[in-house]
Amino acid sequence: MKIIDMRCRPAYLHEFFGAVEGSRAYEGAKWLNRRVGTRGDDEHFKKSLTKEGFLNEVKNAGLSYAVIVGRRTPNQQISNDFLYEISNPHKELLAITGIDPVLDGIDETIKEIDKSIDKLKLSGVNIEPGFAEPPKHPDDEIYFPIYEHLASKNIPLTLMSGPTTPNPVFNDPSYLAKVAREFPSLSIICYHGYYPNTNQLIGVAFKYENIYPVPDMYGFLAGSEVFVKAGNTFLQDQLLFGSSYPFRPIKQSIDDFAALGFDDHVLEKLFYKNAARIFNI
Repeated sequence: MKIIDMRCRPAYLHEFFGAVEGSRAYEGAKWLNRRVGTRGDDEHFKKSLTKEGFLNEVKNAGLSYAVIVGRRTPNQQISNDFLYEISNPHKELLAITGIDPVLDGIDETIKEIDKSIDKLKLSGVNIEPGFAEPPKHPDDEIYFPIYEHLASKNIPLTLMSGPTTPNPVFNDPSYLAKVAREFPSLSIICYHGYYPNTNQLIGVAFKYENIYPVPDMYGFLAGSEVFVKAGNTFLQDQLLFGSSYPFRPIKQSIDDFAALGFDDHVLEKLFYKNAARIFNI
């Protein structure tokens, strides 16, 4: 079966992902692996401390494509030129540029989007409203010129959510409704599935078909079972697979996802077809 891993980052991408052995972030990566159900070696991500090691992980897991998500927040910044360097020579790697109009302003952000998509040939744009300073909801007016630009160019939007949002008040999927309604042609991909607010996200995605949840590493925790029932019914054309590597092993995540109870014909959509449609693959 073809598989697109919607959230798959090499450890060497940033210190946050475990790039520096013995660092606090490295220990944090091990801790998070244990929290989300990694079996066996909680230092498995050491295999991706080099470019060659990461490519081997992608190949050995049987991925068709791995989506590398960049980030731009006050506390974590990954150069889009670095994302280009990582992904450009390898057709199986799709990179997503990180932006923050709160940091950079709207005009400069749009220039960076155009550079990333048109020149660097990256595949989408990532925002993290809850990590901004001050934190925001995705329907904050500062993002609307960005959404309009993305929709006009058919560029997918990815959005960080979940329990690691510094203030859980900003992990509320209800604020997506206005965005999805105002920009119906904009693909809105929700990493971490707004866990633990999974029912609320599914409710919003029920009404707005341009919302695409990615439960990734939280899809294996208590309270995420509702994604299976929804995925086997009305959400089967919107739900997406992601491992959240390096915070969970790729191959284990594939096997665990396949065992959650999705119907066979649905799995083909969740593993590949839905993401392929978004990225025009």
